[in-house]
Amino acid sequence: MTHYLQKLIMCIKCKNQIQSVSLHIKTVVNKKVNTMEKSMTNTLKALLFLTLAYIVAGCSSATLPPAKIHQSTTTDVDSYKYLIGAGDVVNIFVWRNPEVSGTFIVRPDGMITTSLVEDIPVSGKTPTELARSIEQILATYLRDPVVTVTVNDFVGPFSEQIRVIGEATEPQAVNYIQHMTLLDVMIRVGGLTEFANGNGAVLVRVENGKQKQYDIFIEDLIKNGEISANVDVLPGDIIVIPETWF
Repeated sequence: MTHYLQKLIMCIKCKNQIQSVSLHIKTVVNKKVNTMEKSMTNTLKALLFLTLAYIVAGCSSATLPPAKIHQSTTTDVDSYKYLIGAGDVVNIFVWRNPEVSGTFIVRPDGMITTSLVEDIPVSGKTPTELARSIEQILATYLRDPVVTVTVNDFVGPFSEQIRVIGEATEPQAVNYIQHMTLLDVMIRVGGLTEFANGNGAVLVRVENGKQKQYDIFIEDLIKNGEISANVDVLPGDIIVIPETWF
């Protein structure tokens, strides 16, 4: 009898221990779960904050307007006249007045400085137009000035340059020369790269204040020798040569 009572007491103690252990495990698990929930909540809050910050940043950023269009004064190949631009070297000769004559480099702002006048706008003018303009300015200081202007180191304004971009061997801005053609430009830039899609190229030209695109077939011209693909180019033209897909 006593033996059975002892066993019963031991079983009761074991049950109590099991319940105690179970309760302890449950408490520990609940704490872990609460901790994980808090961690996940903090993580979600952080992600939400970053998302909102990104959206706000996107809304507050501004897009720059397109570049202004500057149309060349040359509208056909027979009416071209060279225009002075930043970087050009101009020689100004004032008859019987060597002290005000001289050689001047056109500044980036399109002006020059002489011994009598600090700022004379010259960019965008022909040499003849500049000579007449300087005569009017010097008339304040001299009697009946006669001025001649010549140009060295031709650069010209950007609106008068031909720009070649994309898959040309040497993409660059090319100074326009009267009666220049597409073939002349491609010789200047070294032809096409091996990855160029020459027949997918386009020529962008400003006409009546708007940009217009023309298809050009450079590969037919310089690789297949189809002279009919050669076309006249004008100051300000942009030639875009894309990369081939295969």
